[in-house]
Amino acid sequence: MLKFWHRSIAFSIAFIIFNSLGSNSVRSHETIEPNYLQQPVNIKSSDRAFRAFTSIVNRYNCLSPSTETSFDRISQIDRNNFARYLNYCTDRIKDLAGIAPTDLETLRQLQIEFATELTTLKSKLERLDTDVAKIESQQFSTTTKLTGQAIFAINAGTFGGDRIIAPRGAIVSTSQPNATSLYRVSLDLNTSFRGNDLLKIRLVAASNGSGDNAAGFLEPNFGSVLDFAVPGREQVSLGRLYYTFKPIEDLSVTVGSPMVAPDFIDRNRYANASFRDFSTAALTNNFILLPRPGGAGAAIDWKPNQSQFSARAVYIASSGSTNLPENQQFLGGGSPNDIRLFPIAGGGATGGLFGDPYLGVVELEYAPTKSIAMRLQYSGGELLGSKFQVVGVNTEVAISPQVGLFVRYGSGFYPNTTLGDIRPQYWSAGIAFQDLFVKNDLAGIGIAQPFLLSSVGNATQTNFEAFYNIPVSSSLRMTPIVQVITNPANQSSNSSIVTGTIRAVFSF
Repeated sequence: MLKFWHRSIAFSIAFIIFNSLGSNSVRSHETIEPNYLQQPVNIKSSDRAFRAFTSIVNRYNCLSPSTETSFDRISQIDRNNFARYLNYCTDRIKDLAGIAPTDLETLRQLQIEFATELTTLKSKLERLDTDVAKIESQQFSTTTKLTGQAIFAINAGTFGGDRIIAPRGAIVSTSQPNATSLYRVSLDLNTSFRGNDLLKIRLVAASNGSGDNAAGFLEPNFGSVLDFAVPGREQVSLGRLYYTFKPIEDLSVTVGSPMVAPDFIDRNRYANASFRDFSTAALTNNFILLPRPGGAGAAIDWKPNQSQFSARAVYIASSGSTNLPENQQFLGGGSPNDIRLFPIAGGGATGGLFGDPYLGVVELEYAPTKSIAMRLQYSGGELLGSKFQVVGVNTEVAISPQVGLFVRYGSGFYPNTTLGDIRPQYWSAGIAFQDLFVKNDLAGIGIAQPFLLSSVGNATQTNFEAFYNIPVSSSLRMTPIVQVITNPANQSSNSSIVTGTIRAVFSF
């Protein structure tokens, strides 16, 4: 609606400009009304040219109804206005089939006779088009678009044996979890002031129970939680507030609070959006690369000269924002039974924009074709007394328009933890299918080992997920999801956890 009014204003200005170029100048496609105050009248209704043109108007109705009524009452008219009528009628009928050759010849003769006036009219129209184009190119007004998403899910799960224990032996549960329901609703206000910038405001409300999904309840430590089920706040809260602009053509800069690092880095077309593809947290992002992904900060995205190389960087201060409703889990979870790698002997957060915990990530991408992208990553920062460093790789390959592969790998160094200096590793891989059974469907199978470390437990946890995203309508998609977790919490004494989820996503 805003764009409609802007265009209306632009054409109103253009009309004023056109009038200033010459009296009664009118575009060839506008309604033409005679001007009886025009200077010397030199064409009469009894003249040969007028009578010839009137016969064509009557046969082909080439003027608008209101103009034809006015034209029938004309007794005399100046040559400029007559040329305007002639130009308008010619434009209307030149592409019509079945025009008599004699009428075409009449129009040709009239165009020759009024060539001077038609040339002047054409020159004015071209000048008007130039002025309108200039006005439209220079004007841009603020536009705001509202989009929304609602995720609703039903989840149930079970485990074998008589208990589940955490990585360091604490008992998580001795009874089977209940089936649960969960939700997350978000509204985005996307505003542009100049056409190439974005002010994003996201409001979020979500279920807030840590036991809303069985995998997150039974294994909260190593990324088994459903990513969209990370506990939020039931009251409406601020989920995103940032501004993106381009100081130069190939560079985007974003600043704001709160921000979430995966919005800008470690993206992958096959495994990144838990509302669309994989939902297991260890499959949506590199589990050890982004141990505290949300807060206040800044991001840059640079793609010089649209080359095959691009670079990105993100800085996040997790305690720099007071609004942290989502994606704010510490690595290792947040329950009393978590791994407790951090801190050692009383270390803790200092807060602020540059204090513990904070995170900085740099990513270099090489995309030689649209089918292949490879990303090298480095993250560093401080997490409750441990100044960590992690290197990562993120790759995606489109084998065909319907089939794609993804692989992620990470290797980190966390000094000064309760287990000493540790060097965890991570990897994940999977395959995705588009248009598998119906148009626009999406399916995937993925596997991840989120925390490979011999000093934590006596086995290696492995996460599996399979999903099938079905388009029900343009605004609704339904997705059944199955998760299997073997050796949960890196403990061989834990039997496998199996969960099932039905995810419904409404977009508007």
